[in-house]
Amino acid sequence: MPRVDGQHNPDAAAVRGLRHDSTMDIQDLFAAVHTLNTPDAFKPRLNDEQWRAFQTYLTRHEVRAGDLLVKQGDHDRTMYLLESGTLQVFVSQAKPGVSRLSILRAGSVVGEAGLFSDQPRMANVEAMTPCVVWALRGPRLEELMSRNPPMALELVRAAASVMGVRMRANIEHGNAVS
Repeated sequence: MPRVDGQHNPDAAAVRGLRHDSTMDIQDLFAAVHTLNTPDAFKPRLNDEQWRAFQTYLTRHEVRAGDLLVKQGDHDRTMYLLESGTLQVFVSQAKPGVSRLSILRAGSVVGEAGLFSDQPRMANVEAMTPCVVWALRGPRLEELMSRNPPMALELVRAAASVMGVRMRANIEHGNAVS
């Protein structure tokens, strides 16, 4: 599967077929995030003006069905917000086969743990359908923290809430990580 995360070189995404467009409006992402009603929904308490300011820290990408957005084992400090499409999250096992963890719909976030850790990615994320994602890379979050600490804190709180819900669900399903 082609990789599309642009891990160390933001322009590398273009080489692998990921279309980047920073001029697009964030309105469709805003709508998707606000209409998603799942326990692990990303729900930052931002007003319209703050969402527009947040957009300046994001990059928009179009992902083809079948493309790998995140590769298990890679080191990457990027969180993705899914504007449209469907992603599947799965882990590659030491034994043959894979194990699907979840299917994510528009409005979801994925890769949020990568913003807070230099640890390898825990799972693969693949586009099941054509998708539009907005990427928040670690250095851009750090820049946001220095320029607008209250907004950055709210985004971190919302991402931490997603991680907490997902961790609890994994523990309840016997998938605890040591």
